[in-house]
Amino acid sequence: MANENGQKNLIIEEEAGLVTLTMNRPEKRNALSTAMMTELNDALVATGKRSDARAVIIAGNGPAFSAGHDLSELKGRDLAFYRYEFDLCAQLMLTIQRIPQPVIARVHAIATAAGCQLAATCDLVVAGESASFATPGVRIGLFCSTPMVALTRAVGRKHAMEMLLTGEPVKAKVGAEWGLVNRVVADAELVAETRKLAMQIVEASPLIIGIGKRAFYEQIDLDTAEAYDYTKEVMSENAMAIDAQEGIGAFLEKRKPVWCGK
Repeated sequence: MANENGQKNLIIEEEAGLVTLTMNRPEKRNALSTAMMTELNDALVATGKRSDARAVIIAGNGPAFSAGHDLSELKGRDLAFYRYEFDLCAQLMLTIQRIPQPVIARVHAIATAAGCQLAATCDLVVAGESASFATPGVRIGLFCSTPMVALTRAVGRKHAMEMLLTGEPVKAKVGAEWGLVNRVVADAELVAETRKLAMQIVEASPLIIGIGKRAFYEQIDLDTAEAYDYTKEVMSENAMAIDAQEGIGAFLEKRKPVWCGK
């Protein structure tokens, strides 16, 4: 779908198992309009069904990663619209964590409000050294309640509460210290370093990566005993996979494994 300038809202690029989804509303700082969220969700769902797609990068074109919800869509609407809009946003975030491919946020400049939520939801985050993250909704009378869900699961209660109550931006380096960011790299190296991380993931069996990603999110909120009960069964079934036996054999034989995705 075209945006206000007749451009695509989303640019999709593919390379050797890596799918890059670039939000393309630079004039709106990649605000998450209804159309943008719908297209991004649809692209992720479609990617999740593909065995040849092994990792995903979400990026933003222009002066920001994403400035959050498109506020021009949130003025003067009825309750049904607001419920639809925030349900769509929640569905997008759930899709990111439910597809088998790891999703990496490549963050430059700013990621604010729902844009910060988007980054925090991704499995991994690589940020340029000048990037910053914020949940400033409190300043405009719309508390970042849905971004809070992803944020609290990434940085913990005290840091999340500070961001939510003050709206102050957090630089990438601090985000890394708090657990919001995996890697902070020079701005000029952001694209290359994010691709490098993604291609390390692409080298692994897509089946095994998918098993591991699902298990990670299933066990994370269980107590320790329940988590072990769950993961020991996952690992037992994982060991039966052809790729598991291939990987073990390749290690013992000191050769590179050949994955079949089964």
